[in-house]
Amino acid sequence: MPQENLAALRAQIAGVQPVRAVGRVQSVDGTTIWLRGLAHSACIGDRLRLIRQGGLPLEGEVLRIRDDLVAMLPDEPPEGVARDDRVAVLGAPTLAPCDAWIGRVIDPYGRPLDGAPLLPGPDPRPFRASPPPAAARRRLGARLGTGLAVFDTMLPIVQGQRIGLFAGSGVGKSSLLAQLARGMEADVVVLALVGERGREVQEFVQSVLGPAGMARSVVVAATSDRSAMERRRCPLAAMTVAEHFRDQGRHVLFLADSITRFAEAHREVAIAAGEMPALRGHPPSVANQIMRLAERAGPGTASAGDITAVFSVLVAGSDMDEPIADILRGVLDGHVVLDRQIAERGRFPAVDLLRSVSRSLPEAASAAENAQIADVRRLLGAYDRSETMIRAGLYREGEDPVLDQSVRVWNDLDLFLAEASPRGPDSAFRKLASLLARAQVAQRPGGQQPRRGPAPAPRVAGR
Repeated sequence: MPQENLAALRAQIAGVQPVRAVGRVQSVDGTTIWLRGLAHSACIGDRLRLIRQGGLPLEGEVLRIRDDLVAMLPDEPPEGVARDDRVAVLGAPTLAPCDAWIGRVIDPYGRPLDGAPLLPGPDPRPFRASPPPAAARRRLGARLGTGLAVFDTMLPIVQGQRIGLFAGSGVGKSSLLAQLARGMEADVVVLALVGERGREVQEFVQSVLGPAGMARSVVVAATSDRSAMERRRCPLAAMTVAEHFRDQGRHVLFLADSITRFAEAHREVAIAAGEMPALRGHPPSVANQIMRLAERAGPGTASAGDITAVFSVLVAGSDMDEPIADILRGVLDGHVVLDRQIAERGRFPAVDLLRSVSRSLPEAASAAENAQIADVRRLLGAYDRSETMIRAGLYREGEDPVLDQSVRVWNDLDLFLAEASPRGPDSAFRKLASLLARAQVAQRPGGQQPRRGPAPAPRVAGR
């Protein structure tokens, strides 16, 4: 037996508890099961196992402690639960990741979902760890190649950065996350799939992510049919896995899809615990839950690696001011907005550059590269402000030099933002420089621009 498996087996044997505290079911109130006899031995967050009549186990978690009663929130509906059923305390849940988890699909409790056995590692870790000390963390690192031109140039991602991906449904959010998982520079990729449809997990792993992406990835999934407690625990478990590899000195790419479903799961749990909704139906504690999760990512200490994180947010009707989007945007190092209109005309990834920001700039680029980024934003902004006039045939070349340049280069820039970038940021910036050079118009003597008729509408980028 390999030494790593032997160490994991020893850790499992050492964690066996010969004696467990046992209580009884007092009552069932909706989805909450009240227990007696455990108020002095169970703690908030402990795992419980209830044995229903007929021997069927039902696991859950301690949600509330009141007087001599303990409230259990089960992982499944409490059908078959009867008064006086036995309930045992399993203790606080932990995860013990190891290198054998790479390439695997697991649930938030470390159990395999891909049909093959999986041993835990030798070192258990808590689900809710503290982030590295603020004063001991390194600054953001070097620019990373992503495999996509828009992120290699206009929206750079650096090592240890945390960005948000804001999109409506069906705009290409999951596909973009998979592209980053396959193409971004990282030693290990950890994905949290929260509340996904069951059939989509296998499709995401096999078709979207593919063998190349899975070869360096750990996928933590809690499908939409799982309990709110399990769905809420999914990104926490994935972050725990990422922290394990970070503490080994590796660079980890953490991808979460999506924080919106994480917040919805927390809302169900918080309301069951007696917390009242406040932020458009969300409880006040949702802000702290999101910020604590985000703070665990980022640069590590001097001896550790980094966690570069991408958190996706499902925004209904592209409302960037809804509570979850607003909370997350305030604690991240940049945000990327995917626009439905861009997706509908066939350009993927459908990044709305003018509404997206990377806070790694200007440090992540040289002076010449920052000048190119500023030029592109200036030209795209000029076109965006005048697009209605251009398409209506009211634009006449020569009246505005900046608009003239933007019309000439708009289609090329739009295509560029959808391109792959297999050779890295330097090659992508060289191509961007050549595109900007085409936008320069030779002026006549005296600075007069040639006057022409209405310009035709630019071509639309293909899918």
